[in-house]
Amino acid sequence: MLQLRGSFVALVTPFTSDDRVNHALLRELVEWHIEQGTDGLVPVGTTGESPTLTYEEHEAVIETAVEAAAGRIPVVPGTGSNSTREAVHMTQHAKLVGADGALIVLPYYNRPSQAGLIAHIERLNEVGIPLVLYNIPSRTGINMEPETTEKLSHLDNVVGIKEASGNINQMSEVVIRTRGRCAVMSGDDALTLPLLSVGGTGVISVVANLFPREMARLVAAWEEGKRDEALELHQKLFLLSKALLALETNPGPIKEAMSMVGYPVGHVRQPLAPLSAANRERLRKLLVEAGLLS
Repeated sequence: MLQLRGSFVALVTPFTSDDRVNHALLRELVEWHIEQGTDGLVPVGTTGESPTLTYEEHEAVIETAVEAAAGRIPVVPGTGSNSTREAVHMTQHAKLVGADGALIVLPYYNRPSQAGLIAHIERLNEVGIPLVLYNIPSRTGINMEPETTEKLSHLDNVVGIKEASGNINQMSEVVIRTRGRCAVMSGDDALTLPLLSVGGTGVISVVANLFPREMARLVAAWEEGKRDEALELHQKLFLLSKALLALETNPGPIKEAMSMVGYPVGHVRQPLAPLSAANRERLRKLLVEAGLLS
């Protein structure tokens, strides 16, 4: 069964200048993350621009990531949708091509009730692949309440929760209610250390696209009881982590940052837009402070 511990990177999807998925660079990024000690890969999530990929592109990115990882670290692609039938189809595909699990964002836009969420996940549970539920109210317009999370944690294939509510009280309650059944991963880099302190198991990380070794080490240091080292890494990454999600809509800042430091991952797809000049300058200063630019 999929083990959710450590730092799983929320991979960007690189594009070529003519707006095609850059599979060659995607393979290079997978290899780099393995060399750097990243514990797992999460392609085609929010950071991977899943909303603007075609179904064919979405499936091709999953296949490339699985092939490139070659079983060395787990691959847990995003396969959620606001349509249960579509989510089932994409999750079945991920299982077919050898993914180790599937990240299931809660249904967005149509905003189902808690009962609707439960029915949606129960149907996906039948696919027979480990599921990581993804609670991100700022994107979906709904919050998976801790009581609902507890109920779903009893399903055979629900192995983890990516909690991106931004509410450490809720995250702590989810840990307590699901203890022994589900791993709870932070969906917000800035809250990784706080979540670890209340029983979380790691992070699905945006900043790990830039600092994979450091983010993996932060989680490992905490687990080894090296609290001072974990705190030092948290403080090193904190301001940049906040900026990557706050300057403009993710993944605009992280793709711009990666391009600045030498990873030509390309543009964000419309309707996202390039960073404003002012925010680009703010980001550049943070990268200088973090030691990635001079």
